[in-house]
Amino acid sequence: MRIVSLLPAATDIVAELGLLEHLVGRTHECDWPAEVASVPVVTSTGIDQNTLSSREISATVHHGSSLYGLDTDLLNDLKPDVILTQDLCDVCAISYEKVSETVRLMDVGPKVLSLEPSTLDEVLDCLRTVGDTLGVDSNDKIASLHHRIDHVEQQTRTLEHPRVAAIEWLDPVWPAGHWVPEQIAKAGGVPLIAAKGEHTTPITWQTVHDANPDVVLLIPCGFPPERTLKELPDQRFPETWVLDGPSYYNRPGPRVVRGIEILANVLHDIGPAPEPGEALKLAPWT
Repeated sequence: MRIVSLLPAATDIVAELGLLEHLVGRTHECDWPAEVASVPVVTSTGIDQNTLSSREISATVHHGSSLYGLDTDLLNDLKPDVILTQDLCDVCAISYEKVSETVRLMDVGPKVLSLEPSTLDEVLDCLRTVGDTLGVDSNDKIASLHHRIDHVEQQTRTLEHPRVAAIEWLDPVWPAGHWVPEQIAKAGGVPLIAAKGEHTTPITWQTVHDANPDVVLLIPCGFPPERTLKELPDQRFPETWVLDGPSYYNRPGPRVVRGIEILANVLHDIGPAPEPGEALKLAPWT
């Protein structure tokens, strides 16, 4: 079985299922686990997130510029049996439409599997979908992930739940929807601004203030914490955290469960403290 993953979350799933040895191609954004570094890269982007501001990146994306390139010659040479992709967000990864068009022109047509989860249950169900396609039993993996979530819920159920706003883009301000409100709720918080499964739209910082959050989470899509720290908003909230969005909140893969565990520690000091780089509490505003 030869697998090409055109979605970082799908690469996470392949790793969770123990199939990394079958991964023959990946995106330039697939960075976990470390072993994928040796896997050929079949995508590219012309956007430099280190030099452009959030506003400039957003303007580039929404002015119709091509966000991702696909090396069709390399993809054809890799001769994949299965290509894992998505049709949820053209900003998060290369589009299903572009992949389908490329596959149509290939010498041998691989199976294309599109993953489109919007809720936490759907994220975990993707393990079953991928496992079934690749001939791997995922039941134990899924049960273990659900057990970890249930454990966090049991620990936080009787505690006071703080009001939490999660922001997945800084300029314009974009609240984190889809599975993130559920991550917050499972970790013992009250999600604000966005609802379970919601595909959100831009808001203003005033809307965030009006929601009266106790805690604000900054998890810009595709920004590791060190990149987020370069562009902190000049806003005052009771408590603000910068979290590792790409690893635990932006990507609909199995590591969203680790994201819930990190949030439980952030909100309630429950469980092991986050590892360096997973969560950073900003100095309290005075």
